[in-house]
Amino acid sequence: MIYSMTGYGKSVLQLPTKKITIELKSLNSKSLDLNARMPSIYREKELSIRKLLADKLVRGKVDFSIYVEATAEDTSTQINTPVVKQYMEQLRQVVSGSEIELLKMAVKFPDALNTVREEIDENEWNTISTEINTAVADLNSYRLNEGKVLEQDFINRVDTIGDVLEQVIAMDPERVEGVRERLHKGVAELKEKYDENRFEQELVYYIEKFDITEEKVRLKNHLNYFIESINSEESNGKKLGFISQEMGREINTIGSKSNYAPMQQLVVQMKDELEKIKEQLLNVL
Repeated sequence: MIYSMTGYGKSVLQLPTKKITIELKSLNSKSLDLNARMPSIYREKELSIRKLLADKLVRGKVDFSIYVEATAEDTSTQINTPVVKQYMEQLRQVVSGSEIELLKMAVKFPDALNTVREEIDENEWNTISTEINTAVADLNSYRLNEGKVLEQDFINRVDTIGDVLEQVIAMDPERVEGVRERLHKGVAELKEKYDENRFEQELVYYIEKFDITEEKVRLKNHLNYFIESINSEESNGKKLGFISQEMGREINTIGSKSNYAPMQQLVVQMKDELEKIKEQLLNVL
């Protein structure tokens, strides 16, 4: 089971005087890169929100937002009546005008309005916290569904590499015989006398240098281990990345040792599939 780092989660909460919308967006990243946007009244809760998201989301470029929309009258600004009256008295001594005109001018002066800072209602915040967890669960559900698509793609590509590897294994005796024939032909064209026994010894040594038995066995083991890791309970994109690197190392060695054009063509096919796997692994949690 694997999770994608790409996801989206949302939860909407309707309170008596406001509607609160919580959104989470996630993209791939090597670590947790969290950007939080919220009204100032909730800023004191930011550290606890970050801890929650770090525990639940682990990795990814995450945008977390809380939007508040007032649905009823709920003002935190009040007129400072004594100050406004004092301004109006002073204005009467300077200009002439109606009460309304004087009031319009007075409320523009400093301290004419008092803004009362809102305090978090803990009961309200507990309800919001529940909705944050709901949005996180929604995002993780999205990640899981995306992960299932990636998982099937990985399985298909690993199976393709395995099928091509079987072709390499079947072709190997033909390759070895081809190398032997080329060496015999090359020596024969020299038209020089040579020690047949010594030549056979050198031939065995030369062919052993190009033996790919270990690489074939290790690559097959890596392919099996990759599938086992996908089917494990925990999603671990970094681990899968390490396994894919080992797969690439064996494929490259087979290519460098093959010395046989038809086998090198098969190696190119395996490399192509592996590169597509590596690209997709960047999205795995």
